[in-house]
Amino acid sequence: MLRALMSDTILYATDARGVATLTLNRPQKHNAFDAATLTSLRRALQTLGADATVRIIVLTGAGTTFCSGADLAEMRALIGASEQDNLRDALHLTEVLGVLNTLPKPTVARVNGNAFGGAVGLIACCDIAVAVEDARFGLTEVRLGLAPAAISPYIVAAIGTRHARRYFQTGELISMDEARRIGLIHELATTAELDALVEKTVAALLKGGPQAQREAKALVGEVAGANGLPDEALRQATAQCLARLRVSPEGQEGMGAFLEKRPARWVP
Repeated sequence: MLRALMSDTILYATDARGVATLTLNRPQKHNAFDAATLTSLRRALQTLGADATVRIIVLTGAGTTFCSGADLAEMRALIGASEQDNLRDALHLTEVLGVLNTLPKPTVARVNGNAFGGAVGLIACCDIAVAVEDARFGLTEVRLGLAPAAISPYIVAAIGTRHARRYFQTGELISMDEARRIGLIHELATTAELDALVEKTVAALLKGGPQAQREAKALVGEVAGANGLPDEALRQATAQCLARLRVSPEGQEGMGAFLEKRPARWVP
């Protein structure tokens, strides 16, 4: 059952396996986010990220839209605001993206409908993204005389420089097939099949060791930042990571379970 967390615009539910579902809950506004919603989302992510009983976080939207991006009423109010006021507003989104991107546990975007602007950044910050096959995506900021600045590091990391150059500048809608082709979305399903696909993804994640998943997620960021072949420092760091995990209680249990042909203790 969904329960309010921080505010009624962000709902959550956690099951017995430690799978927490966060829901953007403004369906009447297509789950658009304002400053208050972003603050609630950041606090919710931080709370769940620090909760040792939570294994996986699923992010989704209420209704038939994942998220339409920034709230139009708030955008209208900012038209005549100062640059400093606009900076303060923009930081709400960058703070959420930073927290979501670095959560020390697996995150899954359950994209139940269209996503535009900053919402595409939320998807790119999640480790895995699954979506309904009729969803559409848009980085339409240039059509408003703006640029997708706050979300740009995460979008470029997700789809690459070449695709980002195109869609940042054209603002054209991105179909589901194209979103999957360029790497924004991993898997797609019909609306009726979406929950089964999410469950399949969650079940796969629950087979991994929590500590190993934390280390693996951090490892991707470290290796990606190396920009080319690993130097001596990165070779040392990756070797130390593997050695550290091998001697950890979780690593010992995982290798023992494999050799003994039984499930590891962390598997539900």
